[in-house]
Amino acid sequence: MNPLNDVQAQEASFFSIARQHIVDADQSIVGYELFNRTQGARDHTLASDVSLVLHVVSQSGFSLANTHADLFLNATHQSLGGAHWDLLVPQRTIIEVPPVAGHAPALIEEARLGLQALRKRGFRLAFNHTVVAPVYKSWQDIADFVKVNVGAIDPTKMKALVDAIQARTGAMAIAEKVESAAQFDVLKGIGFHFFQGYWFSRPEVFNSHVISPTQASAAILFSKLRSDAELEDIELVIKKDAALGYNLLRLINSAGLGLRTKITAVRQAVLLLGNDRLQRWAALLMTAGLEGKPSLAGNMAVVRAKMMELLAEGNFSAEEKEEAFLIGLFSLLDRMLGCPMAEALALLKLDTPITDALMRGTGKYMDLLAMAIACEMDDATLFAEATQRLDVSYHAVNVAHMEAIIWAEAVFQE
Repeated sequence: MNPLNDVQAQEASFFSIARQHIVDADQSIVGYELFNRTQGARDHTLASDVSLVLHVVSQSGFSLANTHADLFLNATHQSLGGAHWDLLVPQRTIIEVPPVAGHAPALIEEARLGLQALRKRGFRLAFNHTVVAPVYKSWQDIADFVKVNVGAIDPTKMKALVDAIQARTGAMAIAEKVESAAQFDVLKGIGFHFFQGYWFSRPEVFNSHVISPTQASAAILFSKLRSDAELEDIELVIKKDAALGYNLLRLINSAGLGLRTKITAVRQAVLLLGNDRLQRWAALLMTAGLEGKPSLAGNMAVVRAKMMELLAEGNFSAEEKEEAFLIGLFSLLDRMLGCPMAEALALLKLDTPITDALMRGTGKYMDLLAMAIACEMDDATLFAEATQRLDVSYHAVNVAHMEAIIWAEAVFQE
């Protein structure tokens, strides 16, 4: 029986999807784990949860697997041969496989055949840390990732476990349930490659440092581009920041754009690039982390912005939708610029409804922001409360969230 058919027969609004970031040692996003957060008393197998994730992704009108980040999806052993995997691009999909019940050798060997078939198709596999046990020896050479719930392991034994993962599987070790900066630093030091947990989902504000003029100017430029400001206003923002102007001219004269003559005027560069491409460039400058990759805070902010704009459709005016977008975009501005929110907002001179929402947590947009934040959290109660206040179906939230993720990924792609 195809699990997709079972899921499609159910009312989509009974379900919700959560996404959790997976980051590297520089806190650049390398992937996302998608999992079903079921509301109410209904029971679902992991197979139906995976099928539901794929179903809702397909409902969004986009293919989430076409993003540059990898997807981690949970599976049961019964669902490993399901048709739902055909909806995803294998090279972007990591299937998380749980241990066999009772660690029975016969069942482990039986499962290995299905796992090898998936791997031959291009999927990668992630296992629980129990894969280092001798009984799972036949799985060890097909492991691409090994996930460790660091809260369940004795800290004094953690280094030995990471060493065993490397020696027996050669896989990338992922630390789950990371809850503090101090814990993150320790785990980096003992050899974990990737990290996942509550600390990354709710970024803390770093100590203030000197604000990058280009990031601040890029934030102002993005705001003006979103509001279709006059060419003279856009040109002025760029000219007031030498680094911004330099980066723009370097972009317009890059080989990738294929221009035959060198562009030396800011106004000419603005006209040639156009509003959409300039928006993407400004967003990348504003939210970029190390080596030009989207930072965790930057990516989350862009997803929040687009999701709030989508959820505002039909209930807010065009101007209000724009304000909702900006509130989401700037909701992590303190993190992105590394300074207090009041100082960051002073650079932008935003309208009162936006500053009230960001500084005081008040105004008509707060339910939209709360909904966007709830989608980042593994907290069913928080999600249910936000949905109820906003008076939207789980299905509508799922679709908006998936479309926002895709839109954010497109912003950061070259």
